[in-house]
Amino acid sequence: MSHADVHTILVVEDDAIVRMLIVDVLEELEFKVLEADGSEQALETLKDTSQHIDLMMTDVGLPVMDGRELATEARTLRPALPVLFASGYADSIEVPADMHVIGKPFSIDQLRDKVKSILG
Repeated sequence: MSHADVHTILVVEDDAIVRMLIVDVLEELEFKVLEADGSEQALETLKDTSQHIDLMMTDVGLPVMDGRELATEARTLRPALPVLFASGYADSIEVPADMHVIGKPFSIDQLRDKVKSILG
């Protein structure tokens, strides 16, 4: 894969162990990964226009600002940014039609397939 083909994913997860596991899996799948431990850090990254981001994957249950509020803010900064919510309650959460959801816990294969289907 050439460097130009590498997609960058911003992972927003307040649980350090869960975040580390997701990052490890995505890096293993040859994605470039940026990490944020919550909404504030994620928004700082999103405001950095020199930083290319192809997808934001966020936990729904974040402290301060939940994942849906973060997604709304993210879309004001980057209107075309694809968003993937990770939730233990995937069946019961409402997400905007152009956003995606994956249920926790998910397998490596499920995560890979979901991310690839979003990024095309």
